[in-house]
Amino acid sequence: MNALQLTEVAKRYADADEVVRAVDGVSLGIEPGKTIALYGPSGSGKTTLLLLSAGLLAPDAGTVAVAGTDLASLNTNRLIDLQRKTIGFIYQSPHLLSGVPAVENAAVKLLADGRSLRSARPVACDWLERVGLAHRLRHTPEQLSGGERQRVAIARALANDPQLILADEPTGNLDSQRGRELLELLAEIARENGAAVLLATHDPRAADIADEVFALRDGKLLAGSDGAAPADLLESQQHLG
Repeated sequence: MNALQLTEVAKRYADADEVVRAVDGVSLGIEPGKTIALYGPSGSGKTTLLLLSAGLLAPDAGTVAVAGTDLASLNTNRLIDLQRKTIGFIYQSPHLLSGVPAVENAAVKLLADGRSLRSARPVACDWLERVGLAHRLRHTPEQLSGGERQRVAIARALANDPQLILADEPTGNLDSQRGRELLELLAEIARENGAAVLLATHDPRAADIADEVFALRDGKLLAGSDGAAPADLLESQQHLG
């Protein structure tokens, strides 16, 4: 069973007199333990595809299934529960709680799932250590750099050991070394924990750790399995940008 299954998914937006096909008939399955890199210029629909995959947007057509469950079949409470327990979403912006120490920001999903702070804190500390922030546990977002805030958000997204990790430009605020380490961490989690990773990115290094590489063009998916090598997709991305 695929951790994520998109079947003929479409999402359209009205823009003045034009209908924009942000996602146009996309079908994609990701098995547990696999990492997929998704390329495309800004505005190509990558973020929309991730939001659809997380159930944060409803498709205009097609189906989105996570761990075998059609998201459209869930009421609001059951959808929120699945998102909290099963999905780790890494946003482009950290969205941390102001004035709250990094360790408690990283524990937010665990606390929302009913864990006590006493039991959640060691888990959050472990993840902050894995993203290189063991020395920043008590620092608030206001005391952290942009890259450090992004790493706290990454720790928060991964703290519940999600079956599906959706990452939207996760290396955008990180320096070269930290970006490479994050990509390697995501691939490691996929292999060792059996998580599926869908990574929307401009970072060419993501192709090195991905099992498959795709690109979005006019809302449609171009796949490496259709004969395009990662380099071809990167060239396509540059052309589109």
